[in-house]
Amino acid sequence: QVELVESGGGLVQAGDSLRLSCSVSGRTLTAYNMAWFRQAPGKEREFVTGITWNIDNTNYGDSVKGRFTISRDNAKNTLYLQMSSLKPEDTAVYYCAARTTVGVPTISGYWPYWGQGTQVTVSS
Repeated sequence: QVELVESGGGLVQAGDSLRLSCSVSGRTLTAYNMAWFRQAPGKEREFVTGITWNIDNTNYGDSVKGRFTISRDNAKNTLYLQMSSLKPEDTAVYYCAARTTVGVPTISGYWPYWGQGTQVTVSS
């Protein structure tokens, strides 16, 4: 069974940068396509970005394109999310997700494995 543990969240000001990490244990990271989702209070879980296991494909939600970058270090079994030019509307709990099947879908229901989330708060 895979375990995902996010870290790196915190309170930052608008315009700041922050890097989230997701440590994967249980199986090698190369077994999984990975993604980041976020959920703000009272809102549905939103796709942020995803990356294939061999790093040949990434995609981003429209609200974060040009500001966020997903990466992965398969040797360290770790997924990253570099967030720049943060805005108050980026405030949410950020989750990493994993799947062993093909593709990086934007719908949360297609991702079977989830971390516990890390809070990111951006003040104006």
